[in-house]
Amino acid sequence: MGGFFGVASKEDCVFDLFFGTDYHSHLGTRRAGMAVYSRDYGFDRAIHNIENAPFRTKFDREANEMKGNIGIGSISDYEPQPLIVRSHHGTYSIATVGKINNTEDILSKLLFSSHIHFLEMSGGTINATELVATIINQKENLIDGIRYAQEIIDGSMTILLMTPKGIYAARDRLGRTPVAIGKKDNAYCVSFESFAYLNLGYTNVRELGPGEIAVITPEGVKTLVGPGKDMKICTFLWVYYGYPSSSYEGISVEKMRYNCGASMAKRDDASPDIVAGVPDSGTAHAIGYANASGIPFSRPFIKYTPTWPRSFMPTIQSKRNLIAKMKLIPVRDLIQDRSMLLIDDSIVRGTQLRETTEFLYSSGAKEVHIRPACPPLLYGCKYLNFSRSTSEMDLITRRVIRDMEGEGRHVDLDAYADPESERYHAMVENIGKQLNFTSLRYNRLDDMIESVGIDRCKLCTYCWDGKE
Repeated sequence: MGGFFGVASKEDCVFDLFFGTDYHSHLGTRRAGMAVYSRDYGFDRAIHNIENAPFRTKFDREANEMKGNIGIGSISDYEPQPLIVRSHHGTYSIATVGKINNTEDILSKLLFSSHIHFLEMSGGTINATELVATIINQKENLIDGIRYAQEIIDGSMTILLMTPKGIYAARDRLGRTPVAIGKKDNAYCVSFESFAYLNLGYTNVRELGPGEIAVITPEGVKTLVGPGKDMKICTFLWVYYGYPSSSYEGISVEKMRYNCGASMAKRDDASPDIVAGVPDSGTAHAIGYANASGIPFSRPFIKYTPTWPRSFMPTIQSKRNLIAKMKLIPVRDLIQDRSMLLIDDSIVRGTQLRETTEFLYSSGAKEVHIRPACPPLLYGCKYLNFSRSTSEMDLITRRVIRDMEGEGRHVDLDAYADPESERYHAMVENIGKQLNFTSLRYNRLDDMIESVGIDRCKLCTYCWDGKE
């Protein structure tokens, strides 16, 4: 995943760029960067590794030394960016958020048709943002180049491209990720997260539509390519990735999570002593459940975050699991001899939630009922890199289904996505037993979609039902 922020101002923009980018730290864990343009000094850029320190500490010097009235910033789980590119379009800086599934096909086409080369990153991969820039450079102008990139990329790609005159913002073709515009006196900004500019004095202008391309200058925002009719925004933004104060398509993340918890409560027959959420993303779902059920909300463990923000997470999964466990500090007086209902945003591999459950048992819990706020994840994300899983068999659902069906057999996953089917209930029962839960009940897809309040045809639900 990743986030971005851009500013076009009549004055120096570095202060706003620094803090606006920092407000996206929940979306990325590996690389961060800022690029600015000044009429006096030209382009300037800095990129740092943020695996072992948060954004603000790494960019403190740049925040005081960089100068420019136009700038873009990026937080990323993968490639270093923004990049500065010199081409027949002139010099520009570019940052992207998305996923390219047909990288090799595009590379073969580009390498065959022209004499170009790419620098490999560690692991032999190609920087996706560099690839997008190369695609753009195949066309005679930037707009045609951006449209061409979005046309040939299988996956999803939102683009910020900064020139000396302004910032081109292009939302991905089906609007899987958001692009919000804000304004204040003498400046406009563009942001993944709409809350990121509110404390900087900006007010909301609007969100770009799916596939829309606009140019942001200090004077305003102008649409260059109108939005498409079809949208498939990622539902997981509300369930997990979005910050609580975020909103997408006018729908509040925090309010959606309250709705989500309430819908789970209405279908549940458990009678725990307390309801709790796994900090942080499960908390709002748990509040909604507690409010609807009348069962007290409690915080039986506290997440220790003063020195461990999300961006301070190692990339090796085993170490991430250990750090995630170390962050949770038990409040034994609220756990001892209690029956607990625990809500998490989702179950991916199951490793962390199993360890959390064992941790509660060892702290004196009598029962631990688990309620994920979304349906079982059956497919790896094809569009946003929201999971670090390298194979769908990393998903606990797929491993359990393999054990149920046998190795190598063709499996009808539609049956496992149907909450009314016998196979679905058998899968859920086996997951609960394997992870040592007192009981396990997932949120239903129809209830989760109703909690968002957007037409189902406008939401991407691929990871749950395989429908594109």
